[in-house]
Amino acid sequence: MTANRTLTISPVTSLLIGASMWGVIWYPMRLLEAQGLSGIWLTLVLYGAALVVSLPRTHKALAEFVRSPGHATLLMLAAGWTNIAFVEAVLGGNILRVLLLFYLSPLWAVILGWLILRERPSRMAVVSLGVAMTGALLMLWDARLGFPWPSSLPDWYALSSGFAFALSNVITRKAQELSLDAKVLSVWSGVVVLCVAIIALSRISVPPAGTETYVGAAMLGIFGILLMTTLVQYGVTHMPVHRSAVISLIELVAGAVSQQLLTDEIVTVREWVGGALIVIGAYLSARATHT
Repeated sequence: MTANRTLTISPVTSLLIGASMWGVIWYPMRLLEAQGLSGIWLTLVLYGAALVVSLPRTHKALAEFVRSPGHATLLMLAAGWTNIAFVEAVLGGNILRVLLLFYLSPLWAVILGWLILRERPSRMAVVSLGVAMTGALLMLWDARLGFPWPSSLPDWYALSSGFAFALSNVITRKAQELSLDAKVLSVWSGVVVLCVAIIALSRISVPPAGTETYVGAAMLGIFGILLMTTLVQYGVTHMPVHRSAVISLIELVAGAVSQQLLTDEIVTVREWVGGALIVIGAYLSARATHT
C-alpha cells in the first residue's frame, strides 16, 4: 500500500500533529524515568513496542529493504541515533542548552536539502526559517548558559541528534521509492538495533523498575511513538525539507504549552513571543508552494 493511500490528511496537518505530540511526550517520559526506567532501556522499550505492534502491517515492506538497501540502512542509522542521542542529552544535560543545540536542525536540514536534494529554498522559505529560528532563540536562549557551542558530552549528544534528525528527514524525502510502511519500519528497527548493540557492547544492566513501569512504557510506544513517527514520516515525505524543518519547530510551542499546564514551571512573556514567531514562521512555510 502506498503512502498516499495510508493517510488521507494533508502532509502539513500530519506534520503539525506529529510535531505537537513530540512536544508533549516529555511528560510521560519524565514519569517513567521517575519510576526507574530511563536512558537507553527506556528508548528500547518505547521503540521495541512500536516495532512489534507494527509488524503485522509493515513486515511486507521488508522486501523494499532488498530493493533499496542504501536508503533504508541510512534511514535506520540516522533515525536510530536521533532518538538515542536525544534521550541521553535530555537526561544528562542542561535542558535549555540541549534544546537550543538540537533545534539547530532546521539549519542543517536546509543545507542538506540544498546539497543532497537540490531543493533550493525560495525567499519566502528563507524568511519563514528566519522568523521561526528567531522565535526558537527567544524561547531557549539564556545568556547565563553562554554561547551554544558544545562543551560537554550531553551537548554533543544534542548537537549530533539534531544533525541526525535533519539527515533522516532528507533521506525520508529522497527515498521516494520506499513506501511509508518501509520508512517507519526503518525508523523503529534502526532505534531498536542500535539500542541492543549499545546495551550489549556497554553491558548496561536492566533497570530495576516494576512490571507496571515497563507496561506503561510499552503502551506509550504503541499509542505515542508509533502514531507520531508515522505522522512525521508522512509529512516529511510529501513536502520540501526546508518547509518541514520550519513546521517541525511547532514542537517547541507544544512543549511550552504543556510545560505551563502540567508543571509548576512558568512560561515567560519572552517565551510566548518566541512561540508566536514560530507559529508565524510555520504558517508562512505551510503556505509556501515554491520548492
